[in-house]
Amino acid sequence: MRLTGPSARIRPARSRFARSWRGRRVFAGSALVAFGAVSAVVQFVGQLFPGTVSRPGPVLAGSVALCLAWGLARARPQAAVRQEFGRPGMTVVVEEGDLFEQAGHLVVGFTDTFDTRVDDGGVINDGSVQGQLLARRYAGDSGRLDAELAAALTGVAPVSWESARDKPRGKRARYPVGTVAVLGSRPALVFAVAYSRMGNDCVASSGVEDLWLGLDRLWDAVRRHGQLECLTMPLTGAGLARLHDLDEDSLLRLILLSFVVHSWERRVCRELRVVVRPGELGRIDLPETGAFLAGLAAGARRHV
Repeated sequence: MRLTGPSARIRPARSRFARSWRGRRVFAGSALVAFGAVSAVVQFVGQLFPGTVSRPGPVLAGSVALCLAWGLARARPQAAVRQEFGRPGMTVVVEEGDLFEQAGHLVVGFTDTFDTRVDDGGVINDGSVQGQLLARRYAGDSGRLDAELAAALTGVAPVSWESARDKPRGKRARYPVGTVAVLGSRPALVFAVAYSRMGNDCVASSGVEDLWLGLDRLWDAVRRHGQLECLTMPLTGAGLARLHDLDEDSLLRLILLSFVVHSWERRVCRELRVVVRPGELGRIDLPETGAFLAGLAAGARRHV
């Protein structure tokens, strides 16, 4: 699945640069602070016990090594962030991993046509989350996936139909953006949420409003069908289905904010786990994400 918009190659480059700059800044700041603290301790000990620091060379070398090690430890990228919320009782986790190896329910983004065809890569890319859903949950059986989608969409009226001439490939019924098809059975439901529009040229497009609406309907569906069990989702809108209005950090915060705000109204699930791929993790500032979640948790306490 492809999206129209600015080149996707530019944003990751800027994000990698920003992340490396943040890492160097944290390393330099932490090392300098540690060096100042160690120097103060050495001077204090030297004044209290004259002659203790008789060989300044080794002491200086040891201090520098200790400070550099501390700086490296502080600048080391995080692999996960976890935040507990007292109100409502829930946990939010952001971590690197394999989306399809997680237990619990799963969120997968779709377009408004709920296309599934991946055989030629012209409609749905087989490397996308949706393509992986077909390969790993349905063993490549698109007929079974289509049948489950059709059953889940029973009672949802399409907003329009495309002609075979206008859309020669893929499905032609268009459903409202924000439609959620609940597939499979507990404890491993799949929430297929339509947050983008599939063009007749099989190029999908989306925006912040579409994603926000899709998330709004998604949390409602999870609340109705998920029985508060763990929910796992990718960084919806990134990768091959990129929202060009947002970088990965902003996209992640939008998802987290939507989930927490809805959970204040009524609990959605006991745990939300956002699983990012290794290529995406390098473009996310997890310490800042942790601070953002901590701020939301503090806001939840004030919201009581």
